[in-house]
Amino acid sequence: MAAASQSANLAGSADAALIATLIQLADDHLILGHRVSEWCGHAPMLEEDLSLPNMALDLIGQARHLYAYAAEKEGSGRTEDDLAYLRPDRQYRNCLLVERPNTDFAHTMLRQLYFAAFMHPFWREAVNSTDDTLAAIAGKAIKEISYHIRHAGEWVVRLGDGTAESAARMQAAVESLHCYTDELFSCDDNRRACVQAGVVADGEALRADWDETINAVFAKANIVLPEVPFHQYGGRQGQHTEDFGFLLAELQYMQRAYPGAAW
Repeated sequence: MAAASQSANLAGSADAALIATLIQLADDHLILGHRVSEWCGHAPMLEEDLSLPNMALDLIGQARHLYAYAAEKEGSGRTEDDLAYLRPDRQYRNCLLVERPNTDFAHTMLRQLYFAAFMHPFWREAVNSTDDTLAAIAGKAIKEISYHIRHAGEWVVRLGDGTAESAARMQAAVESLHCYTDELFSCDDNRRACVQAGVVADGEALRADWDETINAVFAKANIVLPEVPFHQYGGRQGQHTEDFGFLLAELQYMQRAYPGAAW
């Protein structure tokens, strides 16, 4: 009886770690998807007015799959909509990078490159996850994120190696955003448990791939990597920037104003 009880506790702990990790991943994708969607109708050219919303839909679609799976594993009756729209800000576990404001097109493309360069090797490893559902999500996501890297990388090069104005803006974006990148590789206790179970890859194990992608793009773009004396963390613990409150107010408005509304 004691052995059975201990086994149940271990299974419950593993499920809790998986749920927390799924929600963390989903939060990253939902918040970045919302940020990218803010360009709809405001992009600098028609092609980007089509490309950016499509990338936002990719990210939000991945978030939906992750939230839905987390809700299923949780088994408490919550849905993907509850997880996306009905949590207070302190319960979101997205990294700070994805909530940073668009500012200008250079910031948006660089933020997209930083995130995609991390998620590409992440999804590549997750295809072989011991969790079949996450492996299936990864199989679709890796195709989408490959396009994001290519698209964002081309723009970073185009702007960095373009006019004096575009180069200055891209270098300013690097100076502003690079200090938020280290949090991508952070690993809390829940994710560490998932790493040990073979569900996801260790973030630090993906750093070499990320460095290779970023360095290759920056070399073509003539971008100088800044010295970062202090990296910024907090999002994984629910400690967000002031900008996040405004983002969440817009993101959650419909569900807060009209609870349970459906088309």
